[in-house]
Amino acid sequence: MKTPHPNAEYIVKNGKATAVVLPIAEYQELIEELHDLAVLARRKDEPTIPLAEVKRRLKANAGLRR
Repeated sequence: MKTPHPNAEYIVKNGKATAVVLPIAEYQELIEELHDLAVLARRKDEPTIPLAEVKRRLKANAGLRR
């Protein structure tokens, strides 16, 4: 087992960790990170937009004031 998380409680059965209990805030952060990674994985083959083009579009829509 990896180094225990300081805020986690591990459930051990027969000498093996079988479950973990996390504080709600940490669990929610973990779920958000997993969601972000899933979105990145789904979008990995989408074409990218150069930063200059993004800035141009934002200025055209008054979304960027600089």
